[in-house]
Amino acid sequence: MTVASELSFFASADGDIAYRDTGTGDPVVLLHAGYVDHRLFEAQIPALAAGHRVIAVDVRGHGWTANATEPFRWADDLACLLRHLDAGPAVLVGVSMGGAVAGDTAMEYPELVRAIVLSGASVSDFQYTHETTRKVVAESRRTLHSGDIEGWLKVFLDSSAGPFRPAEELDPRILDHLREMALHTIAKHTPGERDWHVPMADTWARVPKIDVPVLTVNGTLDSPDLLADAERYADTVPDGRSVLVEGTAHFPNLERPQEFNAILLDFLRGL
Repeated sequence: MTVASELSFFASADGDIAYRDTGTGDPVVLLHAGYVDHRLFEAQIPALAAGHRVIAVDVRGHGWTANATEPFRWADDLACLLRHLDAGPAVLVGVSMGGAVAGDTAMEYPELVRAIVLSGASVSDFQYTHETTRKVVAESRRTLHSGDIEGWLKVFLDSSAGPFRPAEELDPRILDHLREMALHTIAKHTPGERDWHVPMADTWARVPKIDVPVLTVNGTLDSPDLLADAERYADTVPDGRSVLVEGTAHFPNLERPQEFNAILLDFLRGL
């Protein structure tokens, strides 16, 4: 499904950043997981747009946003976009990699952030320690770097179900949705190309300084080390709390969209 007609484009210093901008009210920014795009939030956008301005971004190198040709940080991209749209301070809602981007932005640009919601996410320099998950991450990198796209896609979809159940237990529509987005993003890249992303380091030391409300939302079937880090994150910030969604893994917003939306809207009402 092509949705380019729904998108707007911001001409950054290194190519266009694609985003969907809908609804009115206080701004809520949706930041997707790695390898997918803004369509990860198809079930969240209409629910949020009923009372908020919703900005769903394709981060650099994903979806319809340009690949990098020079060093960059996703937090810097997001800050430029929010200033361009006069959309700060905003609530940042990030899933997986998108949650790390939300946290980095809160650290680097606190004036642009009203609150953050992290789902299946931790700090941006998080490292998996759970043995099964570490093997999955290693296999994902191996297949991707070798150009084995089918092999990589299988690993990606399996990991979406979490380390404790097969992907076949997920709704086939979720798998098809993830597959379509992942293939679209992967097609933008070539094996072995240069990674221009500049990671942040020592982020845990900066987490206590995130002085906005923080909510972590995680599936109970996600990787145990990620769950532990989510609890640590919520306990470390001055104003944090965590919520678990039973029977879901890395994408509770896809597996239980109504429950996820209710949790999110309740958090927004309390701000």
